[in-house]
Amino acid sequence: MKTLGIDIGTATTGWAILDKIGSSFKVFGFGVVSTTPKNSMPERLQFIYEELSTIIHKYKPLCMAVEELFYFKNKKTVIKVGQARGVVILAGINRGLFIYDYTPLQVKQAVTGYGRAEKSQIQNMVKMILNLKKIPKPDDVADALAIAICHLNTRKSV
Repeated sequence: MKTLGIDIGTATTGWAILDKIGSSFKVFGFGVVSTTPKNSMPERLQFIYEELSTIIHKYKPLCMAVEELFYFKNKKTVIKVGQARGVVILAGINRGLFIYDYTPLQVKQAVTGYGRAEKSQIQNMVKMILNLKKIPKPDDVADALAIAICHLNTRKSV
């Protein structure tokens, strides 16, 4: 059940492609889609859509796991991230992916066993679970990997 995990952002969107075979994870790829504030918001959204579409075409995942929006103090930020989330989901739906949402609490629980885990704990567990040589950087990549791990650990089938 090859899964695309996404950590949504307007400046940096982390992505990761994982599968789980038995009790082991296979990492197919991970990275970020970065946009620049020099571009307009519609241009940035278009770029995110196109880059994710290319990633989906290349790796051919079956599912997309995304984190639900959490409370932002800045209303402008939540609106922009919400727009990016819509574009990300549209890219997945347009390519026939099954879309799954997870709360930050669910992701932390699935990766560390503790729903209030600190970011560093999540990053260290991602490194350990996936047998990586170092913690994936930037944070958005580690978060995308954690979201994919959460999906693959909690879903038995599509």
